[in-house]
Amino acid sequence: MRFSKILKLDWYKRLTKTSLLALLLVTLSLGLSGAWWDGGNSQPARESRLPVGNAITDGKALLRYSLPIDNQFVRDIQASLEDISTQLRAKRWSPVGRDITKAATILSDRTEKLLADIPIEKQPQAEALIAQMNQGITSIREAVEAKDKETILSLRRQILDQVGELEELMMGEFPFEVPSEYSHLPQLKGRATVEMTTNKGNLTVVLDGYSAPVTAGNFVDLVERGFYNGLEFIRAEDFYVLQVGDPPGKEEGFVDPATGEYRAIPLEVLVRGDSEPVYGITLEDAGRYRDQPVLPFSAYGTVAMARPGDDPNGGSSQFFFFLFEPELTPAGLNLLDGRYSVFGYLVEGKEVLEKLKEGDVIQSAKVVKGAENLVTPQVAEASSGQEQALTKPDEIESAKVVEEAENVVDSQVTEAIAEKEAVITPNSQPTILDTPTS
Repeated sequence: MRFSKILKLDWYKRLTKTSLLALLLVTLSLGLSGAWWDGGNSQPARESRLPVGNAITDGKALLRYSLPIDNQFVRDIQASLEDISTQLRAKRWSPVGRDITKAATILSDRTEKLLADIPIEKQPQAEALIAQMNQGITSIREAVEAKDKETILSLRRQILDQVGELEELMMGEFPFEVPSEYSHLPQLKGRATVEMTTNKGNLTVVLDGYSAPVTAGNFVDLVERGFYNGLEFIRAEDFYVLQVGDPPGKEEGFVDPATGEYRAIPLEVLVRGDSEPVYGITLEDAGRYRDQPVLPFSAYGTVAMARPGDDPNGGSSQFFFFLFEPELTPAGLNLLDGRYSVFGYLVEGKEVLEKLKEGDVIQSAKVVKGAENLVTPQVAEASSGQEQALTKPDEIESAKVVEEAENVVDSQVTEAIAEKEAVITPNSQPTILDTPTS
């Protein structure tokens, strides 16, 4: 069914601009920076952090910084390489050279420090990555000498991708357990890459289970089921959102064929400094106005779950791409963080996403990497008259879970006047589901 809009986008823009001005004034009065990372939280459990400075608008960089690792050497390599683009914009070639030299020195002289946080069985893979990065550094030096800006940026992207892979290898056991009330839902215990083929071209998104295991797990499970194949984009607002995931028929989300019930996914937001996500409540309602999420709405192509405006736990299959508009939602200070579950970022296909409109179609979606990180809880069906019981891990293994799953393992938007609010919502009845206010 079609998503009916209650509020006009122009009204939203005016409201948002007014709200932003008020919020900025409050922020300034509190002495806050929009890019401030700590938020006064000194908990050491979660080491994922953003550098001080301008908010990051690149999805890949946000994914790298979101990893809860504590290896300063790899972070220094990352920071040096990311700084290159800033220096190139001002044509400051000497700082570019210093950035490259710093990265090269760490790679050659601190190899053992880079390997120290990587499990022994993964160290050969890490050593191969370090060798590739050293080769890339040699090539980028040559491009700097030739002042070939295009080649420098291309090589920088390649090396940063390898840095991201190295950082993922530093992840040990999954850092937390999902609350028991949500443990029956699919969970992505790691990361996965999904490629979507649309009638306008391909999109590639990386899903972050380290920060949103339930939301990302639900999405990967639905992709594996072929749920999104053939579904139309049901809402498109220029510079705002592109929404999809409403199945044919009266249902506005996924109904599990095993239970015949609507699969409801809780709001899930990991706050910087916290050891595990906040579930079932917006950061605003939780009184955490100054806290910032690990996965913010600061990049074009941010992927987030749509949900009913009055039910933080009512999301299911509908999701949206955030079409970054600095005027409405400036990076590092916007009205969506903490209100919706962000679970990934577009990493390839920006030019395709810019073309997609309401009525366009996801022809197919498939997991191309990380399907083994999807964990699907198994329930053993007892014979008639007996209760269903959760299968033990070893029984799950014997039940061939791995084979069956195929490696499967919302901040503040002003309340709408006296009417119901249509935030980023899956099409819902009788309640209108919530996409950021439209």
